[in-house]
Amino acid sequence: MPTIPGRYLELHIIQAIPFANLNRDDTNSVKTVTWGGAERTRVSSQCWKRAIRLHLQQSLGQDTLRTRRLAECLAQHLQDQHHWPAELAERAGRHTAVASSVGAEPPRKKKDDDTNGTPDAWSTAAMVYIPHTAITELADLAIQHRQALETAKDPAKFERKHSVIPGSEVDAVLRRRNGIISLFGRMLAQVDDAHVDGAVQVAHAFTTHQTDVEIDYFSAVDDVTAAWKDTTGSAHMGQAEHSAGVLYRYIVLDLHDLHANLGSDDDAHELSAALLRAALLSLPHAKKNSTAPNTIPHLAHLTVRADRPVSYAGAFEQPVRADRHGGHSDASVTALDHYAAAVQRLLGPTGLLYSAHATLSGRDITALGERADSFDDLIDNALATALPTKATA
Repeated sequence: MPTIPGRYLELHIIQAIPFANLNRDDTNSVKTVTWGGAERTRVSSQCWKRAIRLHLQQSLGQDTLRTRRLAECLAQHLQDQHHWPAELAERAGRHTAVASSVGAEPPRKKKDDDTNGTPDAWSTAAMVYIPHTAITELADLAIQHRQALETAKDPAKFERKHSVIPGSEVDAVLRRRNGIISLFGRMLAQVDDAHVDGAVQVAHAFTTHQTDVEIDYFSAVDDVTAAWKDTTGSAHMGQAEHSAGVLYRYIVLDLHDLHANLGSDDDAHELSAALLRAALLSLPHAKKNSTAPNTIPHLAHLTVRADRPVSYAGAFEQPVRADRHGGHSDASVTALDHYAAAVQRLLGPTGLLYSAHATLSGRDITALGERADSFDDLIDNALATALPTKATA
């Protein structure tokens, strides 16, 4: 592994979110956390990581697939791209899933009144996480064994040994990874050497101040009733929970772990830059059509550390109060700046290699490093410090 000047890239974000519900629980309620004696709105790390991953897929052109419906995906690909008969394509998907070390499960038997059951298809015993290109590779493998598939018969108890697809070759495809998997990691214990330790840490986002959950009652007008005016009332009524507030978000990229997954300086630089941009610009999609909370960060603070990551969440353990003109964004920036100064006094300069910020705020900021004109400048300057200098011809 090459010598990496800075191990940890840390991104601290202050972002105002208007009336929205970015992340719901199982009852469609706003997720919250009580901290410092005050209830805050919360967005889970899993929720925002998915938003970042989807943004990365679009910007990098590296699609990934998390699914247990591998057999169906393969069957559909064989039908759409290679014009296989449906029955043969489904058999190929079934044999491929069963052949893997992950194992496969038969369709769940449905009751007569079960209309919302699982699809009538085999699934892998655990979720797989693969580059989308792996489906093409599995299709090529099925094509190689088409003759055997055409004559294969499925026993009543279909086990791995009965598959006409070589399990070792299926597992080799399931081990494939791309840049996104190298960033976020993968748990796939059933396949040897398929596990990938993630290089990205994402904290749950929370509001820097106390928030209240609001109930939004809504109704849908019947257009015919509205036109005829022959009766009153709505066609539908409902309610939904929303909140609004200023979030503190915290993301860490471990460059040592990323290099271990990649082994390439150029790939690490490209992926690091793409990850930081995605973290800044991504937004969870829940209820986006009815709330459109498409804000950008009010402040982004980027550090490079050589020793250990340091969250500034403690800056908001005491809830921030709106300033005298109203609003929590600038008040949160000030709280973050003061906390960063206190942390620097305690820890000293050792380990902190780079510190800078980019912001919409007009406040005086003293402890968050130099001010960058743009997010791109902020990222480029941090990577110039954190990663080895690229060799020039």
